[in-house]
Amino acid sequence: MDVFETALEVIDLRSFSNLWYWIMLAVLWSSVSHWSLGVPHDMVQRARREGGQALGDVEDLVRINVNRILHIMDTGALLVVGLVAFWLSTLLLLGFYYGIEFAQALVLLLGPLSLVLWASVRESRRIAAGANRGEALLRRLTVHRRVLQVIGMVSIAVTAFYGTWQNIRVSILY
Repeated sequence: MDVFETALEVIDLRSFSNLWYWIMLAVLWSSVSHWSLGVPHDMVQRARREGGQALGDVEDLVRINVNRILHIMDTGALLVVGLVAFWLSTLLLLGFYYGIEFAQALVLLLGPLSLVLWASVRESRRIAAGANRGEALLRRLTVHRRVLQVIGMVSIAVTAFYGTWQNIRVSILY
């Protein structure tokens, strides 16, 4: 066996039967739900418990990240939306019309992340409009985190059902 064949055996390109895909899916959604608008959830909990400097740190982090997100969207929203739409439609076409499993796996990873991007921009606009101090800010961050968790749970469930169906279908064919 040569090195290329060995590498392809280790790195299975059939995504849904690959353990690394499922590990990446779990890490992705764990990270997304932990970092709400760039603020780790443990900082939000500490700010709620202690107040004072911890709350000031959360407010500063949120201000920085919200301004950054809104600046990117205000100056390059057309480009961002265009690129996301192009790549998702390309992956959808490759995955579900041409049947490329790797593209299907990427759609099931990146598609829900576009919802996360939309929810984050929407929440950033709400925070910039007013709820950017104290308990109101902490409440907004908690609600946003719950929205991201729901998106993640639905995404994981859909990916698990589709991946299982795909693995059963492929095992029947071969």
